[in-house]
Amino acid sequence: MEDFKKNVEVALAKIRPFLQRDGGDIELVEIEDGVVKVRLTGACKGCPMSQMTLKQGVERALMKEVPGLKEVQAVS
Repeated sequence: MEDFKKNVEVALAKIRPFLQRDGGDIELVEIEDGVVKVRLTGACKGCPMSQMTLKQGVERALMKEVPGLKEVQAVS
């Protein structure tokens, strides 16, 4: 489990600069049964495109980097 979490954190660190460039950020909230729960903050929090960013950007990037990942979900 610790390796899984470390892999998630490393992958998030790789995509974080892209979110920060647009005034947003992402934080890891919880990992449960292969589901990663994250919180989008800053400009990403209220952005109407945030769900697309989450699924098409964040989830896709994490799936490539983290074996065993099932899904990425946003929480508030």
